[in-house]
Amino acid sequence: MKPNMSLKKNPMPSQEALVRAHNFQEVALGYDEATAVDEALRCLSCKNPLCVSGCPVNIRIPEFIEKVKEGDFEAAYEIISETSSLPAVCGRVCPQETQCEANCVRGIKGEPVGIGRLERFVADWHNAHSDETPKCAESNGKRVAVVGSGPSGLTCAGDLAKKGYKVTVFEALHLAGGVLVYGIPEFRLPKSIVQKEIDNLVKMGVDLQTNMIIGKTLTVDELLQMGFEAVFIGSGAGLPNFMGIPGESLKGVYSANEFLTRSNLMKAYKDDPETPIMKGGKVAVVGGGNVAMDAARTALRLGAEKVYIVYRRSLDELPARREEVEHAMEEGIEFRLLNNPVEILGYDNPDDKRDPKNGFVTGMKCIRMELGEPDERGRRRPIEIPNSEFVLDVDTVIMSIGTSPNPLIKATTVGLEVNKHGGIIVEETTGKTTKDGVYAGGDAVTGAATVISAMGAGKTAAKAIDEYLNALVKE
Repeated sequence: MKPNMSLKKNPMPSQEALVRAHNFQEVALGYDEATAVDEALRCLSCKNPLCVSGCPVNIRIPEFIEKVKEGDFEAAYEIISETSSLPAVCGRVCPQETQCEANCVRGIKGEPVGIGRLERFVADWHNAHSDETPKCAESNGKRVAVVGSGPSGLTCAGDLAKKGYKVTVFEALHLAGGVLVYGIPEFRLPKSIVQKEIDNLVKMGVDLQTNMIIGKTLTVDELLQMGFEAVFIGSGAGLPNFMGIPGESLKGVYSANEFLTRSNLMKAYKDDPETPIMKGGKVAVVGGGNVAMDAARTALRLGAEKVYIVYRRSLDELPARREEVEHAMEEGIEFRLLNNPVEILGYDNPDDKRDPKNGFVTGMKCIRMELGEPDERGRRRPIEIPNSEFVLDVDTVIMSIGTSPNPLIKATTVGLEVNKHGGIIVEETTGKTTKDGVYAGGDAVTGAATVISAMGAGKTAAKAIDEYLNALVKE
């Protein structure tokens, strides 16, 4: 096979911007077989593949790409799935550009190999062509509870199920998937793909219990008393942060968490939804991460006439993935950079007899910023420019400035310690908490981070739980 020495990746086919801005169908359409093989031929099959070291779940990247070159897509899938429980998900939402692809040698003089695009292709090909049912491993007689069905919980559950553990996953909401379902919009990650991955875990013997709020319905201590020999906490970081500025209690102010949950999980975009959401008008999304891009692009699809991203630093410091930023710009979202909100403006509604203090958003007062010296993380610190205030004409504000772990589990679990940010304290190499038999990983430990890093933490904890319970048997 002749290698492809093109300096550029094969472009990803996608919906036209003006079309996709008004629907919730997936934006990126994926490679076809010929394009996937052509992109795989850009891989040099390095003897010391640096790309693997950049992957939190250690996918054997050159090996699966070699199979794609040969046209053996099912073999490529088998290689990926040995270490990744969610390949179709990761191929879509994993920030490959800062991980595996950042280490690709093809990126030195051109663009790296499209590893993420190839992973997505392989997973989609498998899902379209294979009807093989995952097999249950022979039981080892041990029971493990997993709290939360997001990426860390699903990964931990899958790895333990493969080793013969009877795993029960407890999910607080009525539908499993965590942030994959309530946080990431359909146009980036179709929910049918997430559901297929969850269905595969159930076929492997994982017991899934929804509407179970651990810390309320049952506590971690009660799970251990019920015969579970270990517990993994992957409950995420669902507690939204706010700025503490005047007007944040006005009607029309949302956390991005609430806004996306109402749209993605509760289907508030329907004509007669059970849970309402503000539609139309002018929307400001405060923040610059991937969640901010998701919220802004969702607001646009819900019918907003104008959507702004308000971010206090410049485009160079914007933390969202470049691809998501480019898609948002193409769809017409306006970026108000080096701006920071100082007050949300509103008025009282005299017709609202329930609470005369309930007002509605009429605008957002912002101040212009400039960049000063780098902070402790190396990013230039934003500084207010005196007397530069202005009012942005909006009637909906979505705050997307991060989330923290919910304090419920800590408050109801004896001996479980957290840090000053509410993250559960764990041993980095094992995920072991300060409570015997209890492990944790993902956003519940780190605060809001990436799907793939949460999956890596789930794998780490599954391995440590297996070693811990086998050591107990030997004793």
